[in-house]
Amino acid sequence: EHQQKQETKKNYILNLYKQGTTDMLVIAQMAKTKPSYVASVLQTAGLISGYSDLYTTPVSEQNIYSRFFKNILSFKDVMSARESVDRIDNLYRYFGRLGDRAGQHHAQILALTGRNRARWCGKYEEARIFAEWLMKN
Repeated sequence: EHQQKQETKKNYILNLYKQGTTDMLVIAQMAKTKPSYVASVLQTAGLISGYSDLYTTPVSEQNIYSRFFKNILSFKDVMSARESVDRIDNLYRYFGRLGDRAGQHHAQILALTGRNRARWCGKYEEARIFAEWLMKN
């Protein structure tokens, strides 16, 4: 049922946009959701491009570090969050050995994004895993 409800919300957002309602804040209010969710749906459907915030995944690489961190972030359950943090930590230490502070910063940003997205989804245990890593690094 949850999947069907989400799919319905996605379709509702897409239909609103295609019918001429292009203001993401208005669509979010009408769909009773967050503007970032609206942006994500529209961007995934190819109706908008270039929108980025904490909760959207950039379509193109942001910088030279993006390829290292592609498809690492996951918090669907506790095990996935731990695996993500382990992979982030490995890259953080790798860039540390190279003396590459910008690469380490990218790892920290990804962990912060994971924490915030998990919290936003109500996955507090998964968010805690990212937060604990951030406190150490």
